[in-house]
Amino acid sequence: GRGHFQTEGRIDGQRIGFMVDTGASVVALNETSAARFGLRPSRGEYNATVSTANGTIKAARTRIAMLDVGGLIVRDVDAMVLPDAALSENLLGLSFLSRLKRFEYANGQMVLEQ
Repeated sequence: GRGHFQTEGRIDGQRIGFMVDTGASVVALNETSAARFGLRPSRGEYNATVSTANGTIKAARTRIAMLDVGGLIVRDVDAMVLPDAALSENLLGLSFLSRLKRFEYANGQMVLEQ
């Protein structure tokens, strides 16, 4: 839908929805989703400035111990937590995708290979 690829992943065994975003440098989680996994940055930790489609925003750097997307497991993944108002969907960015053997768009499909 809307020309984007959606997928489901798992963090700590709990499901989480993502939009695959090859233009995002890192995995980005909104605050509500991050809190489900115990990631609750303090206000002072929102010290990274990131550019989004909606403008510049402050985000908190974090790491995800293990992210599983369709059986493709990547450990120690760089991520950012953004305020809910700035990020309606979680983004599966390059900090996950670049650690795969390949990812590509071909024949109307997104192919991820480890």
